[in-house]
Formats: sequence, structure tokens, C-alpha cells
Amino acid sequence: MAVVPVSEELYATLPLEKRRKCMVRRALKQTSVLMSVVVLMASMSVLWASAAPKVGDYEILFQWNHLDWKLADEAMKADFEKNEYWKGAMPAGFKVDAEGNYYLSVPRWAPGIPATLNKVVMADGKPVLEAFPSWEMNEVGNPDAIQSVLGYEIDENGVMWILDQGHVNGAPSIDGSQKLVLWDLKANTLIESVKIPTEIAPYAASFLNDLAVDNQDGFVYIADSGIFSDPLQGGLIVYNMQTKQLRRVLNQHESVQDVPGFWFKIAGKKVWKDTPMRTGADGIALSADRKTLYWCPLTGRNLYAIETAFLQDFNTPMSMIKDAVRNLGSKGTNTDGMTADNQGNIYYTMLEEQGVGIYNPATGFKKFITDDRMVWVDGICFDNKGYILFNNNRLHELFGGELDWNDPTNLIIWKAYVGEGVKSYLLK
Repeated sequence: MAVVPVSEELYATLPLEKRRKCMVRRALKQTSVLMSVVVLMASMSVLWASAAPKVGDYEILFQWNHLDWKLADEAMKADFEKNEYWKGAMPAGFKVDAEGNYYLSVPRWAPGIPATLNKVVMADGKPVLEAFPSWEMNEVGNPDAIQSVLGYEIDENGVMWILDQGHVNGAPSIDGSQKLVLWDLKANTLIESVKIPTEIAPYAASFLNDLAVDNQDGFVYIADSGIFSDPLQGGLIVYNMQTKQLRRVLNQHESVQDVPGFWFKIAGKKVWKDTPMRTGADGIALSADRKTLYWCPLTGRNLYAIETAFLQDFNTPMSMIKDAVRNLGSKGTNTDGMTADNQGNIYYTMLEEQGVGIYNPATGFKKFITDDRMVWVDGICFDNKGYILFNNNRLHELFGGELDWNDPTNLIIWKAYVGEGVKSYLLK
């Protein structure tokens, strides 16, 4: 039987007993509505809680069986496919700008790499690469164009600092090709190109690996692995933005050289198969307060640091700089890429341990995330929305001819949640 609502006027004329029954019905109805609201809010809370990321959660952002380009014309595409140049195309540095555009460097360590610096764009629902900032700026053999990029940075002002190795397919750098290129992402224009001469980074030996940018004090710090030499010629390079001067420090110091006899493995495979990989200073990171520079050789497990005050004064004696280097001990793994957040932590890739670790000056080293699919974790950066972004590229298998090119998980870009408010060292 349907219940007919009772108006206030009619309610006032009802006998006392009927009024009591109406009051009970009203109370029950209000309670039912209230309970429904409580249940709905509880359900929403559960949904919100399940949707909120937890520190350490990670997922795949992009993946490829091999890299592919949005090429300028059909002839270029046919040549790329016919010669299978994609077999030498290795994703290295991955970045995202403030507008959400993704970038990927592909160093020209093999022939036929269409563009060494690229934007990741979608085509037919798949991620492909598009030359950045243009095909002309990626012209091979033109020292004014970008020749081979491994490390680069996007600063707090929307400027991309591009470290051009100069080397193409292992050949010595031609004059003018080793350089630091500043590109304004907002205006999409060249700001400056700073030549790195052979006196600072020997053309025949240098391997300009990565960099850290300090706009507050006006310096850039560069790691040179020095791999094209025996013994290696590892070192650090300091660039003064104001004076435009460059200085090489810690040349062949133990902190920037390969550890003798160090032969590491990834997932049980020796790197390389027949002889140990030898790479000096590789990962480099700057603390958020700009007071400490961190770095490490790839061939070795230790992390090193120095107060930047010793590097910023170009009159500081080399002997004093060497004495100021601190050995922070073993990370428990060797490392390729490295970066820092805005809260005093250093994030480093773990090659042997297959993942990402974190160093804090107060608490030391710890593993952050690991996954068997993270084979040769390379570049690492922040999206400044609470996540780190990094890639694994199976470098030793790619250049060792061991990849199954039909495997869609050969090359992966990952994102991992590090916490609300955690951003790049460049931001507050």
C-alpha cells in the first residue's frame, strides 16, 4: 500500500496517536536517507583510496619492440627499413616539459640513426619519434647541428640544455661538434651554442655523458666518461654561465675512472660477453640546495661527492679539488643515469639490481623499485607531478645482437610514484 505524504495543515488536525505514527515514519525516512548518504560517502572513500597512487607504484608509459620514426619522406623511410637501422637505435635520455611534451635522445652510436634528439608523438595509436627541434638541426656531419645526444636537461625556465657528444658511429668528433646547445622550448628557438674544445674534452677520447644545471649560481656540471682511450680519460667539466669559461677537473681521478677488474652482470649476463665494459664518470646529479655535486662511474658501484664551492672558483688548485672528493660508499649496484629531487634525495638507476635506488645523505642507500623487465635502466627524470620517469633499453643485448625484435617489451618507458610535492632539484 502506498504511503501518501501528509501536509503540515492536515498533520495538525490528526489525532495524537496518528501524529505519533507520522513522526515515526518521518524519523525512519530521514534515517534511511542519512544512511544512504553515509554508505555513498564510504563507497566513494574506498574508490578514492583505491585510485590514489602509493609511493613505489609503477607502470608502463610507452613500449616498443624497436624504435620507429615519423620520417620526412618515403625515400628516407625505405632506406631506414631496408638497412634495418632501427637495430642500432637505442633510447637513452627521456624527459617531459612543463606542457607535457615527451622527448627522447637516441645517440648516434650506430649508422643510420635518423635523428638523435626527438619528440615522442602518437601515430595510429602508437608512439613514434619525430626529429626535434627539426630535421635540419639533426643533420649528420654539420657541426652547427646536433650530432649525437645522450644526456640533456630541461630547466625551470623551459630551456633545454643539450649536450652534444659530437661522436658519430664511434668516429672522433669534428671541430665544433662537441657542444652545449641551449634551446628555448617556449619560443622554439636557439639561444646559444657553446663549443667544448678538445683542450677541455679531447676529440679522440671524450664521451660527454650527462649534465646537471644550476641557474641559481650560474654553472653547469658535465660528466665525461672518456671511453675512447686506454686508460680511460674520465673527468668532470664545469661551465660558468657568466664568464662563458670551461674548466676540466678530476681528470683520470679514481672517482671518474673504471674500477680495474670490475665485470658486472645483468640478469646473469656478463657485460660485455667477452670483455668487461669500461666506462668512467657517467651518472651525475646536483643537490637541491646546489651545494653538493654527486657522480659515479658506470664501471664500479661507489658514489662520489664534492662541495660545489670547490668547482665554482676556477682558481681552486686541482690538488685541493682532489682532496675535497668524498667517497660515499657502495650503492650495491652499478649505475647509469642519476638525478636529484627537491627534498635532498638522489635517485640512481640500478643496472645489476634492475631498478631504481635512492640515496639520502642522512639515511644512506636503499632500493626503491625493482622489476625483472627493467633490463639496463638508463635515463631518469621527474614529471613534477609526483612521478619519476625512466627507461630501460637493454643496451648490452641491443648492441650485442641478442634482442628478439618481435618482443613488444624490449624498450620500455616507466613511470613510478615518488610522492606528492616531490619534484626535480630544479624546482622548489
